[in-house]
Amino acid sequence: MFQPNIFALEPHHYHLLDMPSQKTSSDSDLGRVRDDDYETKSGTEMELPSGDEEQDPNQRSKRKRYHRHTQRQIQEMEAFFKECPHPDDKQRKELSRELGLEPLQVKFWFQNKRTQMKAQTERHENSILKADNEKLLAENNRYKEALSNASCPSCGGPAALGEMSFDEQHLRIENARLREEIDRISGIAAKYVGKPLSNSYSHLSSHMPSRSLDLGVSNFGAQSGLVGEMYGGGDLLTSIQGPSEADKPIIVELAVAAMEELTRLAQAGEPLWVPNDNSSEILNEDEYLRTFPRGIGPKPLGLKSEASRESVVVIMNHINLVEILMDVNQWSAVFFGIVSRALTLEVLSTGVAGNYNGALQVMTAEFQVPSPLVPTRENYFVRYCKQHADGTWAVVDVSLENLRTSPISRNRRRPSGCLIQELPNGYSKVTWIEHVEVDDRSVHSIYRHIVDSCLAFGAKRWLATLDRQCERLASSMASNIPSGDLCVITSSEGRKSMLKLAQRMVMSFCTGVGASKAHAWTILSATGSDDVRVMTRKSMDDPGRPPGIVLSAATSFWLPVTPKRVFDFLRDDNSRSEWDILSNGGLVQEMAHIANGRDPGNCVSLLRVNSANSSQSNMLILQESCTDSTGSYVIYAPVDIAAMNIVLSGGDPDYVALLPSGFAILPDGPGLNTGPILDIGSGGSLLTVAFQILVDSVPTAKLSLGSVATVNNLIKCTVERIKASVMSDSLD
Repeated sequence: MFQPNIFALEPHHYHLLDMPSQKTSSDSDLGRVRDDDYETKSGTEMELPSGDEEQDPNQRSKRKRYHRHTQRQIQEMEAFFKECPHPDDKQRKELSRELGLEPLQVKFWFQNKRTQMKAQTERHENSILKADNEKLLAENNRYKEALSNASCPSCGGPAALGEMSFDEQHLRIENARLREEIDRISGIAAKYVGKPLSNSYSHLSSHMPSRSLDLGVSNFGAQSGLVGEMYGGGDLLTSIQGPSEADKPIIVELAVAAMEELTRLAQAGEPLWVPNDNSSEILNEDEYLRTFPRGIGPKPLGLKSEASRESVVVIMNHINLVEILMDVNQWSAVFFGIVSRALTLEVLSTGVAGNYNGALQVMTAEFQVPSPLVPTRENYFVRYCKQHADGTWAVVDVSLENLRTSPISRNRRRPSGCLIQELPNGYSKVTWIEHVEVDDRSVHSIYRHIVDSCLAFGAKRWLATLDRQCERLASSMASNIPSGDLCVITSSEGRKSMLKLAQRMVMSFCTGVGASKAHAWTILSATGSDDVRVMTRKSMDDPGRPPGIVLSAATSFWLPVTPKRVFDFLRDDNSRSEWDILSNGGLVQEMAHIANGRDPGNCVSLLRVNSANSSQSNMLILQESCTDSTGSYVIYAPVDIAAMNIVLSGGDPDYVALLPSGFAILPDGPGLNTGPILDIGSGGSLLTVAFQILVDSVPTAKLSLGSVATVNNLIKCTVERIKASVMSDSLD
């Protein structure tokens, strides 16, 4: 069994792999041309010494003999070069035999070809750099000209350079433009929504939600970035432009119509809604088209409909729920397992009467399943919030894809969202509707059933996630903490700090394990569902991550075992040695335990690994396990003892460096079959295994092939151990 020695450099962190770079013998030939032996002419001619010239050096200096390769010889070598630019001796001899050339002629042709390709690449890179330089120079000249012609925005008179910087002048002009923009949009929204909207600039800033529930759900979302948080890929979403002036009246009208449709959908029964096999309700598409003939237009060719409805009572009041849904940071933080990236592009209305009634905002978001085998779904949409006459709140999304000039999206969001009804004692009843049209043909076969059954992206998963997060938040705010929970935690502040650190760890794992377009997964091996996918990231100047080169690896596969069995096995300290190669067989002891939900599997733990190796003893692991009817997670990260002591005493956890690894477990079916699990869809598990490894503590270092091979072996060995353990236990 593979046992990598990865403890030598960092005794207290088992996430560092430092492997030497590898260099093949053929690398030394790259770009070297033996002009003293041969001369090339236009890449096709080569000086070839005859036998007489080698015997008589004087004749050699007087006469040069050129050998011109035939068209066939050139074509054959060009074709071989595309497949193998560095042929070895055996390959060169075979080529020389086939083409009627000397092995040395073949060798130097390939050397010259490599040199030629390198020169072409350098010329291309130089031209790009030159163009960039000219662009920067032109931009710099424009700034200088603007500075020289600066004028006072108040009086219009000339402004000396010492009076106002260009940045300050630009900001003042921009602020004035924004004030006019807000007044104009407020007028448009008031016309369609039917309620007066404040037109002051201060009203917008005062009602942009900076409020947060205890434990900092809002602030935490903002701190973690959430737009490609794990790998810094936010440029994709931020490149999308907001709506034009001409589009805004259309957007308001679409939002009002979508709100009416959502309200009717939430209150309707059969035949519009019919039950399905996972205890949710699915939409009767034919009945829907008869009931709502208009909407955002007919379904585009190649897209299929997914529509589901679910209701649940959650332990959170309706006002806080509305705040979460209308603040992109809070929304992304609560639904981190589903929302991989999100951004508010423009706020058209902030609402009236000091709340979100009538609020309108244009957004873009990317939705995911925790596996690299399921493509993400990206939407451009408007979100509208309204309080109905009976006191019920509603929040609706509807796609604006038809307003974009880009090619037709392969994913549209028909009116989707939720109705929130206030209940006594701080509870709320939430009815959620998820209705999309999507092209899902690229979904991997093992995830086909969970996607088709609406368990992957449907209403049931949204509400199960919300219910679990509400429980977690209520637990963090609890004051009657059992004494057994505290252990090494000395105060309630330390408890909150540890929960906040665990929340960041889980969010970082979830945003990095999916197939987000911000990621650049590379498949290492083609072995069906056991493909290992890897990507690298440079970590620099980030207090939340250790500096260096981070290698991430993930794989997903199916197990004929129930999700509960897999979840219980992976979170159990006593069975950790059966799969955790990195703990090196050490005894795992739980030092602190914080329950954060009704299910005993929902908890945060601090673990100590007591290894026989003294250099690795007393290693700490922060772990969170969480589960609901639509999925489970076991996520962990090694933590520094000194940093963890600060957290346990109530210190700021944002500066604790984490590289989370772990597991995402999804059900492949409703799980109602009590017999043996023989095929996908009959109650088995879809397990995603993901590791983050610090392969070099120097961010500028180059990744070696040895490091990649070691991580590949590590994840494959872990998968084999898990399969062997859970399968043997299920047979007992």
